[in-house]
Amino acid sequence: MSSQNVQDALENSTSDASLAHARKVSAKIKEALKENANEFRVLTGDRPTGNLHIGHYFGSLRNRVALQKAGVDTWILIADYQVITDRDNADSIRTRAYSLLADYLAIGLDPEKTTIFAHSQVPELNELMLPFLSLVTDAELRRNPTVKAEFEATNGRPMSGLLLTYPVHQAADILFCKANIVPVGKDQLPHLEQARVIADRFEARYGHGSLPGPIFRRPQALLSEAESVLGLDGTKMSKSRGNTIEIGMSADDTAKRIKKAVTDSERFITYDPENRPEVANLLLLAAMATGGDPEEIAAEIGNGGGGTLKNLVTEAINEHFAPIRERRAELTANPDYLAQILHQGIAKARAQAQETLREVHTALNMAY
Repeated sequence: MSSQNVQDALENSTSDASLAHARKVSAKIKEALKENANEFRVLTGDRPTGNLHIGHYFGSLRNRVALQKAGVDTWILIADYQVITDRDNADSIRTRAYSLLADYLAIGLDPEKTTIFAHSQVPELNELMLPFLSLVTDAELRRNPTVKAEFEATNGRPMSGLLLTYPVHQAADILFCKANIVPVGKDQLPHLEQARVIADRFEARYGHGSLPGPIFRRPQALLSEAESVLGLDGTKMSKSRGNTIEIGMSADDTAKRIKKAVTDSERFITYDPENRPEVANLLLLAAMATGGDPEEIAAEIGNGGGGTLKNLVTEAINEHFAPIRERRAELTANPDYLAQILHQGIAKARAQAQETLREVHTALNMAY
């Protein structure tokens, strides 16, 4: 595939046609998961830039538990190296990495079924960056939609080499463990396309040595169908904006946050996402936490006003997360256990990465 064709593929990966195709593929994967879950390996993860919040939980974390229960081989990356793509301070990375791990285990991820590992502790994975970088051009990376979006978010900060090669690093994350599905939102489709391009180019240029088929599997998107959850101020829920409810937050702090949530001046509560987004968002949170319907919840509140709505949301969130928070407190009180689980995942990830790297070295005639 030529450089221009690659660029067209990346830029068009979120076009209407490509998005429609991705949705069809995602739908087929979901059907296949019901019949042959053991044929799939999923790779997903998070950057340890702050504590996870309920937006993460309802948007992706809960689905990871569902995939695990379905029998999918699940791999979760704590992307600590990716923190320094756009940040200078690394003081809290270790603390936040363990906070992520506590969240993962508290929500129900089982370390005997799910591999949880830290990016920085798998050198063989990161070594794949070298041959992978030979397969992409500087122009492709600079025009990559993911790189451009991340760069714009730095508010004029000079682009680092690590940020420029961000999509290649993500490709290495996916390809080293031979994941064939990656849960993403539509905005993340370009980096998945980049991973497929790298896998295809490696095979075309170097082959697969003595293996019967390609070294790398071509990963496909498992598109998220989760409703988009806004922050308590009506804008995008973000750790940096302070408009979130953290998974590990106390019931009292949760109540204080929700009490300050933005609503509107109308007393009668209706579910109208277009015209009343802040009210609709609170109703959606209550529905997600209880398994109810936001329109029915609105009808129950009726003329009760914003105060009644906030009280209901507070009760729903605190009740839903009470057992998770209790489990999380137990986990954080036992740092040795958390370290054991992380080291266990790192060992498994390294074993897989070493195997993949041996295959790559064979294909490159570098097996000495």
